[in-house]
Amino acid sequence: MKSALLKRGLLAVSIPLLAAILLYSCKKDQSSSADPIPRNQQKVSLFLSDDPGLFDKVLLDIRKVEILIDTCGKTDDDNWNDRDRCWWDEDRDHDRQGRDTCQVWDSLSIRPGVYDLLTLRNGADTLLAGGLVKKGVMKRIRITIGDNNSLVKNNVTYPVTSVAGQSKIIVRIRHNEWDEVSTDNLQLWLDFDVQRSIIRTWNGKFILRPYINVFTILKMGSLSGRVTPWDAYPVISVYNSNKDTLYALPWRSGEFKVRGLKPGTWNVFVNTSNGYKDTTITNVTVERGRDTKLGDIKLHK
Repeated sequence: MKSALLKRGLLAVSIPLLAAILLYSCKKDQSSSADPIPRNQQKVSLFLSDDPGLFDKVLLDIRKVEILIDTCGKTDDDNWNDRDRCWWDEDRDHDRQGRDTCQVWDSLSIRPGVYDLLTLRNGADTLLAGGLVKKGVMKRIRITIGDNNSLVKNNVTYPVTSVAGQSKIIVRIRHNEWDEVSTDNLQLWLDFDVQRSIIRTWNGKFILRPYINVFTILKMGSLSGRVTPWDAYPVISVYNSNKDTLYALPWRSGEFKVRGLKPGTWNVFVNTSNGYKDTTITNVTVERGRDTKLGDIKLHK
């Protein structure tokens, strides 16, 4: 009898104690995940996405990601054309050596390895790099690639190389191109345009000439839909009056999504094969921070 009462007493004490321990642990975990950002730093998240090309796979070996920060906060050199956004670091000496004592390169945490870019289309992405960096105006992103780069086309694998052994890609960015999730918590998407970045030479080799755009989720819009049948092998182009053009290769289910669209009016062109008729949808309105749904697009012969 005494033993039973003792067990009940211990059980009555242990349950509240266990609950208190669990509650404390949860609170501790929550506080650690939401620790305030130090005053002299900012949090950065870089996501990788793909504007696809006509390949089976495009495999890019990414080893390191860095950000050039102007700790003095200068924004006077943001007036440049988007066509000058991306280049090889080794082609411009001033990017390697630095020109301003206010500007410093800071490294981000990444998971180095080979990324299949064509899996990152139709709204898919992956967190490429992130972490705390020095506070200031971010000017450039530097991506170091390794030697294990290739593509697959018609089930044949080809190596992909730079023209002269370059290994560091520079992406120029403006201070107002980031999504601000909260104070000093910034995020940006890198859209690797495969079709423009892979060049086939006269002797059948493939050269990497990087062409990367940037976009955000909060400041830009997107459109999505489903195109069938699959045997039409549709290629989707989304364009506006400013000659901005983005592409999509639907999944086998026919679903597609194009992100990084400036708010405004866009047109959608579906290029087909196997005797199906091409289709154009005009005057599609894209709004900031929203996905415009086109619904089902049925192709006919």
